[in-house]
Amino acid sequence: MLQTTDSRSSVDFAKAFDKVLHHRLASKLLSHGIRGKVYDWIVEWLKGRRQRVCLRGILSDWLIFLSGIPQGLVLGPILFLTFINDLDFSIKSHILKFADDTKIFRNVTNTYDYNELQEDLSLMKWSEEWQMLFDVDKCKVMHLGRSNENLSYYINGSKLDRVSEEKDLGTLISNT
Repeated sequence: MLQTTDSRSSVDFAKAFDKVLHHRLASKLLSHGIRGKVYDWIVEWLKGRRQRVCLRGILSDWLIFLSGIPQGLVLGPILFLTFINDLDFSIKSHILKFADDTKIFRNVTNTYDYNELQEDLSLMKWSEEWQMLFDVDKCKVMHLGRSNENLSYYINGSKLDRVSEEKDLGTLISNT
């Protein structure tokens, strides 16, 4: 009986929704074929977004934001997924994306599999090009399977923390 092992890495963007530049999102929408009234509506909806802070009854001046996707709306996660949709074009492992929560995983039964997963975790070129850096301190690896060698994985030279359980979309996932 072959015992397979699985390694899953959770990749977390740093301030994901806040970092999406509006003009870059617009170019991604066009690349996905979103044009016409829907495209115009989204671009207008993002344009001129303003924010200010109130502290002890004193209001700051209004600031116009050139980046950020409003959260708490259905459209926010959809726009974010549109923005990161091409993240996995060069990835050979399996990938799951839900809003700013991304998981990369594969069976690791030999050195080749390990190297492939490690290479897939090297998403830095994409993240630098699109100015969406990863918060490596929040990225984790979970090893599954009895014969798993619990190898170490790295992103940008930083070793990922190993976890035995992790909350995923409200569900506690365990390596057992």
